[in-house]
Amino acid sequence: MKAKNWRAPERPYTRPDYIHGAPQPRIAKYTVGKYSDDYEYELLLIAKEDMQIRDVALESARVSLTKRLSSALGNEGFFLELKAHPHHVLRENKMIFGAHADRLQEGMRRAFGKPVGRAARVSRGSPVFRILVNSQGLQVAKEALEVASKKLPKSYRIEIKKLQPKAAA
Repeated sequence: MKAKNWRAPERPYTRPDYIHGAPQPRIAKYTVGKYSDDYEYELLLIAKEDMQIRDVALESARVSLTKRLSSALGNEGFFLELKAHPHHVLRENKMIFGAHADRLQEGMRRAFGKPVGRAARVSRGSPVFRILVNSQGLQVAKEALEVASKKLPKSYRIEIKKLQPKAAA
């Protein structure tokens, strides 16, 4: 099957207690870097439309983000958080083609499909990734989000917020 078959949101299929053989999400880490209240900027990668993002695409984008940010800022100069979680289980009705396949296929009879992967359902305006950086890492983080957005389906925008410094107690 092609990747475009999974982009459009479909009816949610998320109950692992009813789904036999549901694959685990292929995401290694949901947070990377060092969290602190001292960061000056928050960058969000926000979806422009409703979609589903496969877990392998999220992991690929996370790896590229982590690599760019850690090489430029070090492991403690940023905090990266993956906001979209792949709950939705994708199904596929596999068809066999080739010689003697006509005796094995049933066509659309019992075409519910078997679990083949997971996807995160993202609605328009919701963040996919969140990065916290200081002012010297702002440009690097913005470029890293632009590269990561190319590894994900459809289109995104980058929102930059200046954080208020925490008052000393």
